Amino acid sequence: MNITVYLGAHEGNDPTFKEAVVELATWIAESGNRLVYGGSDEGLMGVIADTVMAAGGEVTGIEAQMFVDRGVEHNGLTELHVVPDITERRTRMIELGDVFIAFPGGTGTLEEVSEVVSKICLNQLTRPCIFYNLNGFYDDMKSLLDRMIAAGFSTPERQHGIYFADDLKGIRRIIADRP
Repeated sequence: MNITVYLGAHEGNDPTFKEAVVELATWIAESGNRLVYGGSDEGLMGVIADTVMAAGGEVTGIEAQMFVDRGVEHNGLTELHVVPDITERRTRMIELGDVFIAFPGGTGTLEEVSEVVSKICLNQLTRPCIFYNLNGFYDDMKSLLDRMIAAGFSTPERQHGIYFADDLKGIRRIIADRP
């Protein structure tokens, strides 16, 4: 299974982020899954790729040319696909993914996972999207999605397939239970 993970090109200021990425990456590799991610060697993106590779797993990176021009692409991956722009990067990551995980990250993470959420709500995507709600990082996102339902802009049926997990155990349970 291809697990697409969206996460930051920075490590953040809490060491539990890096610890949780290492745990997630180790599980991806040891369970025989393949990581699909944004292709960078920086921050948590570099940590997840390096950890999956070190644990014997396979990694496909999808990197936009603008980041290759900056020299931040990861050259030690199983596969690295360089695409013209961010739009194509998002498209390719969605095409390749069987499951989508939004790890805590910045605006780039939010931008990428927003397209997945939108496609789920429009019934254009039936694969699960999991917000890794480590230390409550995505509590506000969960509240916002609930507010959209309460305000009549969305429904629980439209948001079916969007999940929140507080830890790796929760992520594994969601993936195991998927149709």
